[in-house]
Amino acid sequence: MSSVHVLDPRFAPLARGAGMLERLCTGATWSEGPVWLHETGELLWSDIPANRMLAWHAARGMRVWRAPAEFTNGHVREADGALLHCSHGQRAIVRTRLGPDGEAVGNDEVLASHYQGRRLNSPNDLVVKRDGSIWFTDPPYGILSDREGHRAESELGDYYVFRLDPASGALRIVSDFVDEPNGLAFSPDERVLYVSDTSAALREDGGGHHHIVAFDVVGGQDLARPRIFAVVEPGLADGLRVDAHGFVYTSSEDSVQVYHPDGTRIGRIPVPEKVGNLCFGGAAGNELFICASTSLYRVALQTRGATS
Repeated sequence: MSSVHVLDPRFAPLARGAGMLERLCTGATWSEGPVWLHETGELLWSDIPANRMLAWHAARGMRVWRAPAEFTNGHVREADGALLHCSHGQRAIVRTRLGPDGEAVGNDEVLASHYQGRRLNSPNDLVVKRDGSIWFTDPPYGILSDREGHRAESELGDYYVFRLDPASGALRIVSDFVDEPNGLAFSPDERVLYVSDTSAALREDGGGHHHIVAFDVVGGQDLARPRIFAVVEPGLADGLRVDAHGFVYTSSEDSVQVYHPDGTRIGRIPVPEKVGNLCFGGAAGNELFICASTSLYRVALQTRGATS
């Protein structure tokens, strides 16, 4: 029996032989920002309120990779293997060089912390385009309290999607359309950028959004034609990933939900805890690792991540 639910026949080939969802480890406070280290076969992720980064290895289990970690959230690898962090605590995009053993080498480098002289809010998640540019979201969650960062007032006064050119250091806003941008991912051909809006997360009046917005990527550097791609229920579309087929995998209250590029929900992977984020990894790149509240889960699919 499989733990992957097929809602549309287009997803069936990817779910074939998936088997049951496996809980790999537990003990976190709120799990986020997973990233796979193929050199060492290890998965890193953030335990944001505990101000630490955790690591899981099939043979060695779970360990603390870094503590304190300045409340890091999303992570991604650059083409040369460097690890990029979204640091709530530093309100910055930070780079860590890794040695062959998967451990940090040298001092971290802050790539972006200010826009036009004002501090960023709290970078949340990021992706690296094939041209090396870094795209990230900057909602307020790390400055709302001391639980996931350091309480402070926003200096920008709004929440944006940014594009950073690491060669020149140029940072610019590419969209102010999403109320509180969170997770993001490019389509396999990088012609579409998906961004989740979690502005309903802390609203008690029923307002805000819990949808994913799709943008056309124009000239490889700009965003245009924003439209609602999918409304995710129950809960929120927080972290998301795209596979090699262009299918979008997103978090929700009770599962990972899978969408076709046409916006149809085609699959569902129930998870017993609230899902925060996810990524593809494993030796073949076909294992979906799921950060869900206190635990890390895994299920194998007949696909790979778009960037694997």
